[in-house]
Amino acid sequence: MSVKMSIISKMILFLTTISVLVTSCAEKNTVVSSSAQNNPWKKMDLVVKSIPETKFSNKIYNINDFGAIADGKTLNTMAFQKAIKECAANGGGQVFVPNGKYLTGAIHLESNVNLHLDDNAEILFSLSPKDYPIVHTSWEGTEVMNYSPLIYAKNKTNIAVTGKGTLNGQADSTNWWIWSGGKNYGWKKGIPSQNDPNNREVLVDMAEKGIPVSERVFGDGRYLRPNFIEFFECNTALIKDVKIINSPFWILHPIKTNNMIIDGVTVNSHGPNNDGCDPEYSQNILIKNCTFNTGDDCIAIKAGRDGDGRRVAIPSKNIIVQNCKMIDGHGGVVIGSEISAGVNNVFVENCVMDSPNLDRAIRIKTNSKRGGVIEDIFVRNLEVGTVKECVLKLNMFYNVYGSQTGNFIPTIRNVSLENVNVKNGGKYSVWAEGYKESPVENITLTNVKIQKVDSLYLLKNVKNIKFIDSYVNNKKVESVK
Repeated sequence: MSVKMSIISKMILFLTTISVLVTSCAEKNTVVSSSAQNNPWKKMDLVVKSIPETKFSNKIYNINDFGAIADGKTLNTMAFQKAIKECAANGGGQVFVPNGKYLTGAIHLESNVNLHLDDNAEILFSLSPKDYPIVHTSWEGTEVMNYSPLIYAKNKTNIAVTGKGTLNGQADSTNWWIWSGGKNYGWKKGIPSQNDPNNREVLVDMAEKGIPVSERVFGDGRYLRPNFIEFFECNTALIKDVKIINSPFWILHPIKTNNMIIDGVTVNSHGPNNDGCDPEYSQNILIKNCTFNTGDDCIAIKAGRDGDGRRVAIPSKNIIVQNCKMIDGHGGVVIGSEISAGVNNVFVENCVMDSPNLDRAIRIKTNSKRGGVIEDIFVRNLEVGTVKECVLKLNMFYNVYGSQTGNFIPTIRNVSLENVNVKNGGKYSVWAEGYKESPVENITLTNVKIQKVDSLYLLKNVKNIKFIDSYVNNKKVESVK
């Protein structure tokens, strides 16, 4: 009897010990989870660690072996296509572009392929629209069948564009840019453009009416310029080290793409709508160590336009920007205006923004036609030299294409800036405008120092804006309830 009791006692002690250990582990996990929730930057670290890296076979497929000629004149579209197909068919690897100038039409990537440019390699993209076949793409936040992006991948996994060579779209005011209808880009009355009655607005109208994407066929005669690099519905992707110049339209466009790293890329393109990077309906996107010198927003986080955005209904989230340099552009890091599906969990840190031709540092732009919920935007450790208009602009009344009002009142909330140093902030430190029924709310500026700015702020329908240890024109700023 005493032996049985001894065994039972030992079992009880063992089970009690296991229970304590399990409870202890659960408590630790709870603490970690709670810590990540309470500290957004720890949450950012977890997202960064979760993004898988691309991995490729060490097989190399030199495009010269597939008939490519580096004279800058011979069209090498078929050579690129053959090398990529061969590489993919054999389990993947590197499609290698050696030094020299290679003219080509659209390049379509396959899974497990890394398009790698040698240091002095330059890919010149054709200026003939016929070299860009009609594919399922997107234009200003509306899905469409249109000219293929210059480099395109759809439904692919484990893909990359790498190397220190140059991708040259060759766009200027004598070709693609003139289609914008902008007088600064060569357009004159009588020249066809995207603004003609059957072009841009027809596409938007088709989307509002719910016409299937397969029936929104544009291309020839519609003058909607192609994006430069577009990864559409892809997973595990990398763009690293390349230099990109003279783009027809948006430059880096991950759409419905998850787990992508953009690292060490230099963008220098001053054409119309030349956004540097436009993640759209995408998640877990890391943009780091890049330089953006652009004709439009340096980085513009998107989530679809109007009815099309609400149809797709995929918010962009977990977008991380680290150690980047922004020079010319409408904004350094911008959210919108194609924003209808919403954006959340954006992290920006350790960036330098400086140019008399940079309008704003951080900007959110939407309106009651776009709608969208934009929340949880975290910014820290910025060095801002000069911006034209303001350091932080949050605008629910963005209007650029005529009437932009509707029944979709947007939400902007939970925006934080900390450790930001600004030499010349332009007109306002903060410009924020909301609706009475939907004020811009919960804006926090901590240790923000703006040496020079014309006016402290412009606030309309703003709720709970805090200035903590922040100074503008050498005066400490008080919070506004």
